[in-house]
Amino acid sequence: MPIIHISSLDVPGTAVYHQLTDHQLRNRLHPEDGVIIVESPKVIRVALQAGYQPLSLLCEAKHITGDAADIIAASGDIPVYTGPKELLAQLTGYTLTRGVLCAMRRPQPRPLNDICKGARRLVVIDGVVDTTNIGAIFRSAAALGIDGALLTPTSCDPFNRRAIRVSMGSVFLLPWTWLETPINSLHDYGFKTVAMALRHDSIALDDPRLKAIDRLAIVMGTEGDGLPIETIDSTDYVVRIPMAHGVDSLNVAAASAVAFWELGKRS
Repeated sequence: MPIIHISSLDVPGTAVYHQLTDHQLRNRLHPEDGVIIVESPKVIRVALQAGYQPLSLLCEAKHITGDAADIIAASGDIPVYTGPKELLAQLTGYTLTRGVLCAMRRPQPRPLNDICKGARRLVVIDGVVDTTNIGAIFRSAAALGIDGALLTPTSCDPFNRRAIRVSMGSVFLLPWTWLETPINSLHDYGFKTVAMALRHDSIALDDPRLKAIDRLAIVMGTEGDGLPIETIDSTDYVVRIPMAHGVDSLNVAAASAVAFWELGKRS
């Protein structure tokens, strides 16, 4: 475990932390070389326990024998870059949460069949591009009985650094993949689909018909524009959350938590 003290922004090996964009980290041309950046000791531990492969660490010197000591011990012979807090903030462009970042190997996308097989409740995230919302949806889904997540290609990457942090590592716990086919293709896997949307033909979230469905995919869209009309038309049910005091809707992250609690599996 080499400890590398850095004093400038051009140290070889640190480019993943400050020079590469999310697109470059994802590396679509060579996905086997893709990298994700995981922030904070707690979230890094979740990723390690889920089997993700660490490549290097960047942390404040005090954390080498402090908050990051167990992470370093569990990560094998990887480089650990360290330096003054101010330099690390200058290098990354932000103050490190709890002073530790970890570069990890990005896994290959899972086949759709792997996510659907054995699942009873899925969330389909359609066109949600806000990283905070993505992270919050994943955290709620993992906590409230959802078996997996499917994202349309127009959605934000769940392995975005901020999305990972907001999810508190739930992106490493909840199986997910990209949905490259129309949402109604989930019928082939035995799922009924429900669009969360405000429309004249919508039914209430607590409608007993929904609880009776064995396999259900809950489709969430971006706030503001919501789900496209063609997407809503392709689903089996349109569902609304009953509201009070003239409020018309919730933020998509809040709405997802309510929907998952009502429609998710209950022990």
